[in-house]
Amino acid sequence: MKGQSTPAASAIAEPPTESEPEPRRAGSAIELRGVTKQFAADAIALRGIDLAISGGEFFTLLGPSGCGKTTLLRIIAGLENATDGDIEIGGASVTKVPAHKRNVNTVFQSYALFNHLNVAENIGFGLKMRRVDKAEIDRRVTEIAEFIKIGGLLTRRVDQLSGGQRQRVALARALVNEPDVLLLDEPLSALDAGLRSELQLELSRIQRRLGMTFIFVTHDQQEAMVMSDRVAVLDDGRIQQIGPPQQLYEHPENLFVARFMGHQNLFEVRDQDESGLDLCFGRLSGDFERGSHVLIRPETMTMVAADRANDAPNVFTATVKERVYRGHVAEYTLDLGEEIDIVVTCNNVGEPMFDVGTRVAVTVQISGVVTFHA
Repeated sequence: MKGQSTPAASAIAEPPTESEPEPRRAGSAIELRGVTKQFAADAIALRGIDLAISGGEFFTLLGPSGCGKTTLLRIIAGLENATDGDIEIGGASVTKVPAHKRNVNTVFQSYALFNHLNVAENIGFGLKMRRVDKAEIDRRVTEIAEFIKIGGLLTRRVDQLSGGQRQRVALARALVNEPDVLLLDEPLSALDAGLRSELQLELSRIQRRLGMTFIFVTHDQQEAMVMSDRVAVLDDGRIQQIGPPQQLYEHPENLFVARFMGHQNLFEVRDQDESGLDLCFGRLSGDFERGSHVLIRPETMTMVAADRANDAPNVFTATVKERVYRGHVAEYTLDLGEEIDIVVTCNNVGEPMFDVGTRVAVTVQISGVVTFHA
């Protein structure tokens, strides 16, 4: 897992090239205690957020629009004041420290570049405002531009750049100041799918190389799982669950997290005893933790033609209602009867495809079943 690799280990395994900055020591840790934000009596954006982010961690705030994730990012940046609570960066309280005095930089969704300046001038703007020597500015701008793979664009005007190139310039401008923490507010959301996937991996690689603390805001669960060491899922101003991406996907702690991580196979538990669970479509036999809902992950079920079904436990017959071909996998929606559907994902390699209307037998693997309270 990505979170198990330290910046130091990455630096040893992959020494920097001449065009890459030397690996930094791990970025500053961040701790939030009881952070609340109330805009009006009936508008509470954050409700007592407690959060600890390790130095050098790629941490993602994930949730739907209006959940409080961007407000939390702005409070860390100093662009918004908390109504209550304390914020520490690198072990020192910055709750009352203005934004320009925090060693934190932000990359915004809108890029916020200066169209009257060229790429090099945009990247070096912050250094110029800090009255850094011109020769040092030129050196650092050239170094970071090569690292971000825009070294050939330094003399070009930003209004001549593509969306992906503009995003790289915004990232370079933030990194050249060598902040302890980089905050990224949905910076990839305006890009097309292919470029977005490319920059997701690029951002992850950059973060590992620099050992900097990244805090990334997104509403896209796939993006969060690809890039992050850990993810905090927010809803209604509260953290619903924190953990590595695999843990959130495979073991959601409540119904909101399960749904937001994209799970569709969610069923109420009608009854439960020592031998298994009674659900709306039948009985699952096995040793389960007690809960009010059950999640069955679609990739943990197997499917065969109904005439090949046996009398083993946890085998159910169904009718193929819909099939979506996704290349290496096929996603089936199956009708279990009484308007109850279940989604199954099957590997296409060497396996038969089932047409709509086909009767099939589905085996539920107990390892893919998670119980929890809503």
